[in-house]
Parts: sequence; structure tokens; C-alpha cells
Amino acid sequence: MTVTDLSNMDMEKFGCLDQARRIWAVAAIHGETGALATLHEDLLTRFRPGDQLVYLGNYFGNRPTVVATLNELLETRRKLMALGGTSKPEAFVYLRGAREEMLTKLLELQFAPNPGEVMDWLVDHNIGAVVASYGTPEHVARAISREGTLSISRWTSSLRRAIHNHPGHSVFLSNLRRAGFSRDGKMLFVHASIDVNRPVTMQKDNFWWDNGRFDQITSPYSGFARIVRGYDHSNKGLRLNSPHTATLDGGCGRGGALNAVCFTPDGDVADHISVQTEAG
Repeated sequence: MTVTDLSNMDMEKFGCLDQARRIWAVAAIHGETGALATLHEDLLTRFRPGDQLVYLGNYFGNRPTVVATLNELLETRRKLMALGGTSKPEAFVYLRGAREEMLTKLLELQFAPNPGEVMDWLVDHNIGAVVASYGTPEHVARAISREGTLSISRWTSSLRRAIHNHPGHSVFLSNLRRAGFSRDGKMLFVHASIDVNRPVTMQKDNFWWDNGRFDQITSPYSGFARIVRGYDHSNKGLRLNSPHTATLDGGCGRGGALNAVCFTPDGDVADHISVQTEAG
């Protein structure tokens, strides 16, 4: 495929890592706030002037730790910005994962033709832990989804208010990016996968739902020398040896480790932090 022209990328949808000396990427967190805090402690000692940072989505897990996790992300951003040479807000990119996409759908539940079924599916995929974090027990959310459009609309409005009442949470969630890339076009960062037969701007849901073919990418895609993802649905573990892809998911939230990997601008691995979760 031809090289993607990055000059016209919509910065409301995509995050650009510009003039980074190194790029740190953090895998799917899945609500493991303790592991994230430990990883951040180590990261603060290794972060150098000119480094930039991208989180690859799925901040939420199956426990009601959403508030603590987002607070940890926001606090660490402030600490890193206070370091010398790391003051630009643009040095931090946060991707939307499948869990965050589910939350977006939940907040629009009143528009669904079958809200009860949608709610059941979302809760079965651990969104119940998210609503519980913001004050609505799972069984109450299920019941409201069957009460009609007006009741659902009132509830989603109250959920938005609950999120807004936690400083920085609404802004964080509204500024998640579909994917991230280095300005020179050498590195592409995605949540779970990509369809190499489509340009970056036409991926739609392919970023969030794994097509099972990520490991089959054996050549540069649209000029990107390396594609890095943070979540692997098959949970096969950390994989950094492929020349054109990297999977950072070490099974965090599923008994494994939370990984942060530092890449050079050319896509080579420069450093690696791994924190085992308590369940592992």
C-alpha cells in the first residue's frame, strides 16, 4: 500500500507523537490500579527529557476500580509534566480501547432499539464494574434498561454527571484517540488490531476488535515500519520479536503482567518495565 499522508490526519481522532526521542507505550491495564501505580513509580525514574508516552486503551477491568485507575493516570501525567523537558501536553496520547468504546455505547443507551439486550451484553463484558464505580449497582442498571426511553435517558444523564463530578474524568474520556502515530510515519500505535487492506482513516471498529490476523503482518503497512498494540484477545503474551509488529499485552487483569515498553523512533526496543499483577 502507498505511504499514508499524515499531514491531514484529524487530530480530534488520532494522536500525534511529534519529535519524540523515545516513545513509551503502556499495554491494556484492565483496572489493575495497583500494578499501574507500581509501573508508574518505575517509569518516573526512567523517563528522560524528550520521551513521550502513549497508553493503548482498556483502562477498565472487571472490578470497580475505574475512579482510582483514571485518577492514577491523571496524577502521573502531572508528575511527568513536572519533570524537566516533559512539559508539553502533546507528549501524552491516550487511546480508546474496547472497554471505553463500550462505555460510549452505554452513555447512548436510550437510542438503542433494544436497550435491555444491549445492557445485558455490556454488563456481561464487565461494564457493570464501570457503572458501579460511578454509583449505580449492576442490577439497578439492568433494571433501568427495561424501563423505557425516558428513564434510560435520565439515568445516562445522571451517569454523565457522576463521571463529571470526578475532576478530569470527563475530559479524559472525551479526548481518547482512535490510534496514535509518530510524526515521521514510522510507528503506529493501536489498541487491538488493524485491517491492512484499509487506510488508517477508514479502520472504524477494526482498532478495537481483534481480527486474529495481527501476527500475520509481515511487511510495512502504509509506510509504518512497526505497529504496536496493547491488547491481544487471545492472551498469548508479550511479543516483541516481530520486525513489523509488537504486542505488549502480558495478560494484565487476566493473571499476567502489565507491560510498558520504550521504543526508539525507528521502532527498536530501548527499555521495558513489567509488573506482575497480584492474581498472577
